[in-house]
Amino acid sequence: MLDGFLSWAGHGLLHAGAWRIVLYTLVTTHITIVAVTVFLHRSQAHRSLDLHPAVMHFFRFWLWLTTGMVTKEWVAIHRKHHAKCETVDDPHSPVTKGISNVLLRGSELYRAESKNQETLAKFGHGTPDDWLERHVYSRLAWQGVGLVLIADVLMFGAIGATVWAVQMLWIPVWAAGVINGLGHWWGYRNYASRDTSHNVLPWGLIIGGEELHNNHHTYPTSAKLSLKWWEFDIGWAYICLLSWVGLAKPRKLPPKARIGAVRPHVDLALLQTVIANRYDLMARYARELKRALHAELQRTEASARAQSAARSGQRAVLRAARHLIARERETLDARSRAVVDAAAQTSPAIDKLLRMREDLKAVWEQSSASAEQLRQHLQDWCHRAEQSGIAALQGLSLRLRSYA
Repeated sequence: MLDGFLSWAGHGLLHAGAWRIVLYTLVTTHITIVAVTVFLHRSQAHRSLDLHPAVMHFFRFWLWLTTGMVTKEWVAIHRKHHAKCETVDDPHSPVTKGISNVLLRGSELYRAESKNQETLAKFGHGTPDDWLERHVYSRLAWQGVGLVLIADVLMFGAIGATVWAVQMLWIPVWAAGVINGLGHWWGYRNYASRDTSHNVLPWGLIIGGEELHNNHHTYPTSAKLSLKWWEFDIGWAYICLLSWVGLAKPRKLPPKARIGAVRPHVDLALLQTVIANRYDLMARYARELKRALHAELQRTEASARAQSAARSGQRAVLRAARHLIARERETLDARSRAVVDAAAQTSPAIDKLLRMREDLKAVWEQSSASAEQLRQHLQDWCHRAEQSGIAALQGLSLRLRSYA
């Protein structure tokens, strides 16, 4: 009997080798990631796709087994994150709570917010509310993960407890920590969304496509998170596969900017088209700001042979603004705004570009203005841009008037 117990403790019932245990762990954790990104995030939180009831229930059952998360809680917290992004009410913003806090204590922040009944009532609507949800998945949240612990230990012996620990930590580390933390702190940005979201990597493989976080915050209701030709969203690949066999149906995808002939005048149709393509337009504007700053740096460095103190100070001011100039002013703290303002004071072209950007944003941010007032505002902006003598503004105006 002792020999049998020791054999089971060392090898489990399956007597699986190390590579099989690793493979099992990777497959199960990957299915968990797919359940989170496809079901919880895209289908439930943002309603960007419809899933077949059988697929929905599989994901609900799997998440009960491997995470203990309650659908309504997860959805409500995520929706609140979008609604209150980067404010003190954001459940897990590194801007207000600190990057180390979100990275290391992301799951604790989630649990704390899940006890906020006001959050659940306001943001948790439309989630499953059947008998299983009320009596099993919500009421017995930790019994599921307990069953997985028993199964892992039975299959693999003592090492099964380690496998289970990895399975339980997978979502808290990758989703609660990396995406909620690094996704709002480090990476690259395709679009100047009004938050600090970044794409952590261009290849969304490890976390099911959630690495493309800036893309998601720009188009939160899109079922597809990859927007550039060189980006890959494995979550979208699974959605396409499910759609192919009739088990899923995407409801919304990101708009694609189309360019046609330059329109001579701004009419109401062009106004609506510009508003629809505002993220593409502002991304191009951000690139033009970077180019303008780079040109100013080259100009000052070319004339620096005189080695005047004024020129040296000007170069230092421009260099300090290199990583800030393209960011939305609302996302900058007071110190960063001062750096950008100082750069604008050294260059009339940069100052003009920054002021004109704020004027352009007013086209879609003035909620109280009538359509005719916005049309007139946009037409006036185009006229001023084309008369500015600044090539970047002239090109942006032409781009704007070419949207189809």
